[in-house]
Amino acid sequence: MSRYSTVSVVDDDPSVRAALNNLLKSQGHIVRTFASAEELLRSSQLNDTSCVIADLQMPMMSGFELLEQMRAHGHAAPFILMTAFADDRTRARALSAGVTGFFAKPFASLELIACVDEALSEHRGGTNA
Repeated sequence: MSRYSTVSVVDDDPSVRAALNNLLKSQGHIVRTFASAEELLRSSQLNDTSCVIADLQMPMMSGFELLEQMRAHGHAAPFILMTAFADDRTRARALSAGVTGFFAKPFASLELIACVDEALSEHRGGTNA
């Protein structure tokens, strides 16, 4: 699989952004980090995003709301949600909303990498924008 995919990480916790930045860069991805959903939506790099990894619970706009906004504006990039407050109902809502992955913090790095790789592979093979 070709690397050089742009992965956008959205989390209000700077330590999570830094850790995911380092992890994903070590796998050959271009990583853009954002402290909020609004920051990503306003970014000139939004259209270059190949995959989004977002925290579920953030101030102002949640990960669910970010997903809805992106889909409403035609952005079909795979979406992975993560949260420190996972429960069965939230997981079911995420999966029914079409997320590629749903992770409870803390999660295994290798599982996230596998999910990102699978999401990017499927996205490239499809007709998504």
